[in-house]
Amino acid sequence: MKKLKKILATALLAAVVSSPVLAAKAVQVKSPDGNIVVELNTQKGQLGWTVSRGGQKIYTMERVGMKMSGKAVGVTAGSVKQRSATETLKPVVPLKFSSIENAYTEATVAVENGTLLLRVMNNAVAYRFQTKVKGEVEVTEDRFVLRPAFDAQTHVQQPSNWRTSCEEGYTHQSIADWKAGGKFGLTPALLSGDNDLQLLIAETDLRDYPHLCLRPTDDGAIESTFPPAPAKYEWQGDRGFNVTEEAPYYAKTQGTRSFTWRYVVITNSEGLLTQTVPTQLAPKSELADVSWIKPGKVIWEWWNGATPFGPDVTFKAGCNYETYAYFADFAAKYGIEYILLDEGWAKNTRDPFVGNDDLRLHELIAYCKQKGVGVILWLPWLTAELHMDLFQKYAEWGVAGVKIDFMDHFDQWMVNFYERIVKAAADNHLLIDLHGAYTPAGLEYRFPNFISYEGVKGLEQMGGCPPDNTIYIPFIRNAVGAADFTPGGMFNAQPGIYASRRPNSAAMGTRCFQMALYVVLESGVQMLADNPTRYYQNEDCARYIASVPVVWDETRCLGAKVGEYEVLARRSGSKWFVGAIQGTNEDKTVKVSLDFLPAGQSFKMKAFVDGINAGYQAMHYNVVEQTVTSASQVEIKMARNGGFAAVIE
Repeated sequence: MKKLKKILATALLAAVVSSPVLAAKAVQVKSPDGNIVVELNTQKGQLGWTVSRGGQKIYTMERVGMKMSGKAVGVTAGSVKQRSATETLKPVVPLKFSSIENAYTEATVAVENGTLLLRVMNNAVAYRFQTKVKGEVEVTEDRFVLRPAFDAQTHVQQPSNWRTSCEEGYTHQSIADWKAGGKFGLTPALLSGDNDLQLLIAETDLRDYPHLCLRPTDDGAIESTFPPAPAKYEWQGDRGFNVTEEAPYYAKTQGTRSFTWRYVVITNSEGLLTQTVPTQLAPKSELADVSWIKPGKVIWEWWNGATPFGPDVTFKAGCNYETYAYFADFAAKYGIEYILLDEGWAKNTRDPFVGNDDLRLHELIAYCKQKGVGVILWLPWLTAELHMDLFQKYAEWGVAGVKIDFMDHFDQWMVNFYERIVKAAADNHLLIDLHGAYTPAGLEYRFPNFISYEGVKGLEQMGGCPPDNTIYIPFIRNAVGAADFTPGGMFNAQPGIYASRRPNSAAMGTRCFQMALYVVLESGVQMLADNPTRYYQNEDCARYIASVPVVWDETRCLGAKVGEYEVLARRSGSKWFVGAIQGTNEDKTVKVSLDFLPAGQSFKMKAFVDGINAGYQAMHYNVVEQTVTSASQVEIKMARNGGFAAVIE
C-alpha cells in the first residue's frame, strides 16, 4: 500500500469577502454541489453559523470560541477569504475505499488572536482554530453550542466519570431526557431526526489536547466539554490511575498552533455507512515507508480461555508453548496473519521482557515465523510507559505488534501518551492496537501502524454485548474509524436464552449475525475470538471468515436504517462480500439489488443465511449457492437478531 498522499490537488481561489463592518453583510460558504449552505453570524461577540441543506435549516452553531491564558479567540468574525479545492486521497489502510475524492469549500475567517477555518463538504461542515498567541498558554475554555433545528433523538455513550474504557452501551433519548440524567457523552455522537436526517458529531487531528465530549444544555442544545488536565494522580496496581486533583485548565499547550478539527456529518442512515469525512479531514502520514504495515486477521485466545479441546489436542492447554503453537498452526492453515498473546504470556505484567516459564517465548516466536504467522503481545499501558525501550527489543525479537490496554482516560496527558507509544512503535516497524481506548481522532492517519482502537462495547462483554447495541456501531463508532470489536463467536444464542462463561463463551445473535460482522464492521486487525476447535467444527464458517479481507477497494450500502438493520457490499479486487445484520426482535426481510456487479457477466454467490429456527436456536443456518447478475434482486431473510453473509465471485 502506498502512503496516504494527495493526488491531483487543486486549490482554486473562489471568492474573497473583506469588509471592516461585516455585520451588515451575509457571508455564505457553500458546499461544492451547492446543497449545503453555511451562513456566518458576524455580529460582534457572537461567532457562529447556521447550516442549511436543500434550503432547510439543519442546525446552528453558537458561541464558538476559546479562552487561553486570559486571551479570547473567536469572539467576532473579521475578514473572510474563501477557496475551493478538489483532491484524490489514497488511504494507507483503506477501511472503506482505496481511493477517495475530496471536494470542499474552505473559508478562512479572521478572529481575535488567530483564524477560524470553516470547511464545507457536500455532506459535512467542519471547523478548527489556528491561534497566534506567544508562548505556552493554558486553555480554560473551548466552547461550541450546537442547536439542532429539529426534535433530535440522541444516540451516545454516557460514562459515569472521566475514567472510562469507552465501552458503554449507547443510550437513545431526547436532549431533555439526557439532561435530566446529568451525564456527559462521548464522541462520536449521533442525532437523529424525522425523514432519516442524521447528524454525526466527531473530531479529528487531535494533538496535545483532550478528547472532545458533549453535554446537553438547559435550553435543548448540545455543547462541548472536556476532561480537565490532571494535576495530581495516584497509581492503582499495574495498569490504572485515579486523578486526585484536576488542573484549572483543559490543556497547557503552545499558543501558536492548529487545534482539532470538529465536524458534523449531515446525511441519512445509508450515508453514515459510506461517508469518508474522517479521512477527508485527516492529517497526512508522517511515515516515509509504509510497506511493512500489513492489516490482517488475528486468532485470539482470551475470549475462549485458551483451551482447544479437539481430538488432536494431547497437551495441557493454557498459557504455554504447546497451546500457542496450536493456535499458530490454525492460523497458518486458514491464512490468518497473526496470533495474539493476551494477558498471561508474561511472568509478571510489570516486566515486558520475560515470558512465563511454560511459554518458551523466543522458541514460540521462531515457530510462528516459520509458519508465516506474526505475533502480537498484550501489555498494560503503564508497563509500556515505564519501559519505552520495549518497542526496540520486540522488533529485535521478531514481534509483529503490540496490544496496549487499560488507558481508560482521554485527558491531554493520555492523548500525548498515545502519540508517544504509537510513534515509538512506528520507529520499530511494529503494529499497535489500543484497548481501553478513546475513539479514533486522527493519530491513525499520521501513523498508519496504529491499526485499530477499541472504545466499543464489543464481544469481550459476552452477555453484555446484545445485538440491539451492536447494530449502532457501524452507524456511529465505525463511522469515524477502526473498532476492535473482536467478533467470531461460534456458540450462538438469542438474548433471553443466553448463558455462558469462559471457556465456553457465547455470542448473542445468530450464527449468521456473527459471520456478517466481518463484512459490516471495520478494523485493521480483525479478531477471530473463538476457539480453534470450534472453528474446526464449523469448517465452512471458518473458511468464509478467513476469506474476508480487512481492507477494501469499494463500499456500497444496499439498505440501512439506524438502530434496525444495515446491508453492506464491499469489494476487494474482483470479489464482492455482502454482510447484513439486524438488531430487532422480529424477523426482517430486505430486498436488495446487485446492480453494482459488472453488466453482462454471471457470478456465483455463496451465502450463509439464517435457518428457519434461528430465532430460537441461534446456531441454525443454511448455505445457499446461486448464479447472479447485475439484474438480480436478492431477498435477504434475517431472523430476529440475525444476519446474512455472502461472497460473490
